[in-house]
Amino acid sequence: MIELRHLRTLMALKESGSLAGAAKKRFVTQSALSHQIKELETRINSAIFVRKSKPLTFTHEGARLLNLAEEILPKVIATESDLKRGLEGESQQLKLGIECHSCFRWLMPVIEQFKQHAPEAQVDISSRHLFDSLNALQTGGLDIVLTSDPVPGHSVAYQHLFDFEVKLVTSSEHPLAKKAYVTPPDLAKETVISYPVPLARLDIYKHFLEPAGVEPGEQKQCDLTSMLLQRVACNDGVATLPTWSIRESQGLSLAAVKLGAEGLKRPLFGAYRRDATNANLIQKWLELVASEGLALQRINQ
Repeated sequence: MIELRHLRTLMALKESGSLAGAAKKRFVTQSALSHQIKELETRINSAIFVRKSKPLTFTHEGARLLNLAEEILPKVIATESDLKRGLEGESQQLKLGIECHSCFRWLMPVIEQFKQHAPEAQVDISSRHLFDSLNALQTGGLDIVLTSDPVPGHSVAYQHLFDFEVKLVTSSEHPLAKKAYVTPPDLAKETVISYPVPLARLDIYKHFLEPAGVEPGEQKQCDLTSMLLQRVACNDGVATLPTWSIRESQGLSLAAVKLGAEGLKRPLFGAYRRDATNANLIQKWLELVASEGLALQRINQ
């Protein structure tokens, strides 16, 4: 009903104090400006200023619209400026947070593709905010976080990228290796080898064992995927990994088993601040990640 051009005309009327002056500010003829004002008055069913008043005097309705213009237009101008800076590449830094240790390997091709798209961009990818990445995102320490566990909030948007499957990895000699799938009781008291993540944050615990009231055995931690897989191959424990990580097990005597009859599927989201000034870079990055995720799914089928 009320458009930005109407609000801009009201501001021009206030600043110039006359129709002729406002027309000059808006780069239109006085006749065109009068027509626009009449259109607005018809829409609100009221005059917006007192005719032939000197200096120009706004009616009550006109004053309310003017207050709206003074509140809205600066925000519009600021947003347009931010978007323009992002599109023109003035904000060229992209700070990425990853809540997934095993994502780093397949993200390398994404970084290379991204550099071809935005050669001036500075990409900083790190796990230093691993346990507090969403807070770091909200406070500006990060621009994007890849996460499977969105937290509702007004300042952060979550864009679904793709789903992936998590499987149990065991030594080929382990009693569970020959099963088509495992159930939570199968893993009671089993030693779990994982990345350096608290047990309560692991997918196998949060989404498989805990809902069934099952507690695993000892948790052993390992920084590197290759070392983790070697320890599993030596029957030091079992692990759960996304299917893309299991592909790194070539040459090792391992088995990958479904978690539950339907398998354990998890989503991956790209989280970013709604008011981000580098929105164009963010969307391109997320587009490339989603594309790489689809490629990974095809390979692992």
